[in-house]
Amino acid sequence: MLKIGLLVNPYAGLGGPVGLKGSDGAEIRDEALKRGARPRAVERAHRAMALLEGADVEIVCWQGAMGSAALEGLDLAWQVCGKTAAQPTAEMPTTAEDTARAARDIAAQQPDVLVFAGGDGTARDILDAVGDRVAALGIPSGVKMHSAVYAVSPEAAGELLKRLAAAGLVNVELREVRDIDEDAFREGVVKARYYGELLTPEEGHFLQRTKVAGVESEELVAEEIAADIVESLAPGHIYLIGPGSTTAAIMAELGLPNTLLGVDAIRDGEVLLSDAGEAQLLDLLARAQQPAEIIVTAIGGQGHVFGRGNQQFSPAVLRAVGLDNITIVAGKGKIKGLNGAPLLVDTNDPALDAALCGYRKVVTGYHDAILYPVATLPALDD
Repeated sequence: MLKIGLLVNPYAGLGGPVGLKGSDGAEIRDEALKRGARPRAVERAHRAMALLEGADVEIVCWQGAMGSAALEGLDLAWQVCGKTAAQPTAEMPTTAEDTARAARDIAAQQPDVLVFAGGDGTARDILDAVGDRVAALGIPSGVKMHSAVYAVSPEAAGELLKRLAAAGLVNVELREVRDIDEDAFREGVVKARYYGELLTPEEGHFLQRTKVAGVESEELVAEEIAADIVESLAPGHIYLIGPGSTTAAIMAELGLPNTLLGVDAIRDGEVLLSDAGEAQLLDLLARAQQPAEIIVTAIGGQGHVFGRGNQQFSPAVLRAVGLDNITIVAGKGKIKGLNGAPLLVDTNDPALDAALCGYRKVVTGYHDAILYPVATLPALDD
């Protein structure tokens, strides 16, 4: 029987859809809630654990939103080994100290694997609390997730755990925990830092890799892609420009100010919205009643198109724009760096993720494009 420890940071990823680029710190959390952000980590943990129904597992967790709430309604048995001083609410949220204490309580139960829903900050808290004393696997629920300890989606985490339960063994390897300076990130500067390593189940095709930069001449490739995109822009259409240096080159080609790590909306050479959140994008699309398109790039090394650092492109925004009105841009070096793995989507809506899958056009240069697969999971070996 596979013994699983479950820990949820219920406020992980809170700032993503509202354009805050992170959720670390009480002020950011409060601002995200003020802007209407909805916690989603419990739901994502539930999706992962649902795949374990019928598997030979036992689960230990904290009570409520930090654990057992993600198991409610599932045909799974669990044991509560601790709880916060008060149930998490907007007025009484969980803290990094709660995460660390929960990790220590769960580790004391000697699980085969500690499964946690959160972001890079959560991984750091767990690393600080238990180090490499227990194998750990992340259910991606944050905004950034540069660390290599996360599955590529909640379903990937569940499938990995199900395979581990069927095999009865947990083989692990050390994988990096990284985090960035969120204050610098909000100013458009990425300062990623290596914090250490967690032991993580080694079935790597389920796991995302550490976020890396491309190896080709990114500036030149981005300029070529930008020239192609600008040439194709249609009068009267609204374009939602996603974060990243490749998409930033499009704004530079147009001579427009850009939010490197946010979402901007443009039309006919004019910036309609800068650093917009989900609600602003939906309001613009509803008011404008004009054709709209999304231009987005993939994260180097990981391959995510949606669900990492661009949660402003929520399921509602994607459906409002239309799934046929999405343009993916990425240099061939970035695509080759995936080593044959597909581009990935993790929008927090499984039905939408499935609809986004398939071969999609990727603009890789000036008048140069390829067809490349988009999936929710990497190709899995039998």
